[in-house]
Amino acid sequence: MKKILTIALAGAAMTMSAQAQNAVAPTSFCDNWSIGLDGGATTPLSRHHAFFGDMRGQFGLHIQKQISPAFALGVEGVAGVNTSSWNTDYFTTILDNTYAIAPGRSSTAIDNMYVGVYGSVNLMNLFGGYKFDGRVFDIEITAGAGWGHDFYDRMAMMPYSIDAKDQNYLLTKAGLNFNFNVSKNLTLSLKPYVAWNMTGTEYLPLDVEQTSAAYSRAKATFNINAGVTYNFGPGFVPVDTRNQAEIDALNKQINDLRADIAACNAATAAAAATAADLANQLQACKNRKPEVIKEVSNNLQSVRYIFYKIGSSVITADQMPNVEMVASYMKNHKDSKVLIKGYASQDGNLDLNIKLAQARAESVKNALVSKYGIKADRIKAEGEGVGHMFTENDWNRVSICTLD
Repeated sequence: MKKILTIALAGAAMTMSAQAQNAVAPTSFCDNWSIGLDGGATTPLSRHHAFFGDMRGQFGLHIQKQISPAFALGVEGVAGVNTSSWNTDYFTTILDNTYAIAPGRSSTAIDNMYVGVYGSVNLMNLFGGYKFDGRVFDIEITAGAGWGHDFYDRMAMMPYSIDAKDQNYLLTKAGLNFNFNVSKNLTLSLKPYVAWNMTGTEYLPLDVEQTSAAYSRAKATFNINAGVTYNFGPGFVPVDTRNQAEIDALNKQINDLRADIAACNAATAAAAATAADLANQLQACKNRKPEVIKEVSNNLQSVRYIFYKIGSSVITADQMPNVEMVASYMKNHKDSKVLIKGYASQDGNLDLNIKLAQARAESVKNALVSKYGIKADRIKAEGEGVGHMFTENDWNRVSICTLD
């Protein structure tokens, strides 16, 4: 019995190992059942019997549930055919010293039977991994235990009593199954195994030497059957761990992240372009030579300067006399024209200074037109941006009027 428990534990361990190799989807209780017929021969292994001479036929039925790709449980029944010398008649002596023939064991066609449970471990699936498209050949180890029964004729000659009785006993078995998988549903098998009577006789139930309680050959039989099994599918399929709703949600997150990355890349590219443009403008400003204001005439009255407060394009009262001088000159010289160039100091933002320089030139033009009546077509106003003509930075906030 200890050996049977060891085999069962080993089978459970190997089952877990096999499932770890190939993950399969769970099946229901009604899946992967099979039923089969077995037929073959059995012979005692006792020294008192001939291996082939005492060989006799047997047949049986088994029903099996495949728990996992590597482990199965089943129930089976086997019956032995009464055709051999196990039923040899014996002579017995009666009171008047005459001899009569009495049946040796049983007069029935079936003189022994066995019903039990078994477990099997598929070695190919255990060590080679389960193949979802099936194997042509595999090997199983199997072990089982159950109820054995021997039929005796009441007048049989027994070693210990003339009045024989049927015997019941615990039987254990262990063996191999060589399976040839003809198709997904049909399997042909060759099944050699050894069975042991574990109980003994009615008369000597604890006689270990006469029974197989110590797994001796005294009450062991060698059996070999051929079987045909029909498997009710669907077999095992790979486990599907996918959760489509979760996959869809993750795909959406991935797409959103891709969109964010694209937007970031576009913003980065725009910022890089702006930075490059500003760098070019800065370099152009650095490379530009300071404008040298040259007098176009030896007459100092041909140039007038109007200065401004920082950040302003408004002509203050103290600067209006310079504007008035330009207006007076143009009134006295009807064909004269004036070029007004506005400048800003180096303080502040470049874009703002460019706009401020243009506004300062326009402020002088507007004053000449609106206050002094000078025609606009005689006036040209231009913004020159940041001025560098004066070493004193504050002086560069100026509009320079050059009269022609």
